[in-house]
Amino acid sequence: MDTDEPGEGLPPGYNVMGAWQTTVIVGVATLILGLIVSFHPSGSLNVVAVLIGVLMVISGVFHLIRMFGIGESHRVWLGISGLLLIVIGVILIRHVNLTVAIIGLIIGITWIVQGLSAIAGGFALPSGEGRGWWVFFGVVSLIAGIVVTAFPTNSITVLAVLVGIWFIVLGLLEIIGGFMLRRAIKKVEVPV
Repeated sequence: MDTDEPGEGLPPGYNVMGAWQTTVIVGVATLILGLIVSFHPSGSLNVVAVLIGVLMVISGVFHLIRMFGIGESHRVWLGISGLLLIVIGVILIRHVNLTVAIIGLIIGITWIVQGLSAIAGGFALPSGEGRGWWVFFGVVSLIAGIVVTAFPTNSITVLAVLVGIWFIVLGLLEIIGGFMLRRAIKKVEVPV
């Protein structure tokens, strides 16, 4: 099948010509986000912590509004949960370091559980079927989880810096990929 136009045969609405620009724009945005998070990790974490608190307050307000809905059978529980969400949200907004520590604790506990399950899964496998890798992954995850749980605020700041660096690398790769896509599109446009 001969294609006279670039992008012919692709799904409707797919614009090959704009694909490289979109990739470059997303790459630049990811790069900027990575730079911000890397150079201001505590500020970035504070924004996330405040957003979590605001989300809880909004959720609490919706619970209270639902409490007065016609035919609502769980009014008391909606009222209690709505008030608790609002109180917790206000506390999280007011005490940002507490929120960051809670995020660190959740990540640490998750890694501990993940590590323990990987170790158990590794020992349950017959030998020679990746058993060593599962146990190794489980031990690393368990140690990382213990460290993050022991020092949640400091650990989450280090994790934020690492995420920022990852965003920088990802942004650069997206920018390079966008320009490579542009070059490929231009080669297709040039008649041979």
